[in-house]
Amino acid sequence: MILELDFAGDVPIYQQIRNGIVKAIAEGGFQEGDRLPTVRALAREAGINVMTVNKAYQLLKQEGYIITDRRNGVMVSSQSDKIESGKSKILKDLQLIVAEAKLSKIPLQEFLEMAEEIYRREWK
Repeated sequence: MILELDFAGDVPIYQQIRNGIVKAIAEGGFQEGDRLPTVRALAREAGINVMTVNKAYQLLKQEGYIITDRRNGVMVSSQSDKIESGKSKILKDLQLIVAEAKLSKIPLQEFLEMAEEIYRREWK
């Protein structure tokens, strides 16, 4: 698994792991039922603490992106399992982003164009 981690950045490492896995699922890098590396394997590969990976996996599990099974390990969960909870979270996050865009004086049309560009680029 290839994750780009920025150790000098402001985003916590566990959040970067979570974000990288979510993006990989969205872009088709992971499909429903695909296995993810174990916590220890990913920690070793990335050169980070096991607890950091564990925190990322716990967050992904809470959000419904992965499931854990003692026999099969960590797997990508069904997309239908998280549609409603995902919409609620996205709406909450989007409200903050819109508020920040307004405070930055970004015109609505420019904001919509930026969002459309990102949405289309990320979903190819």
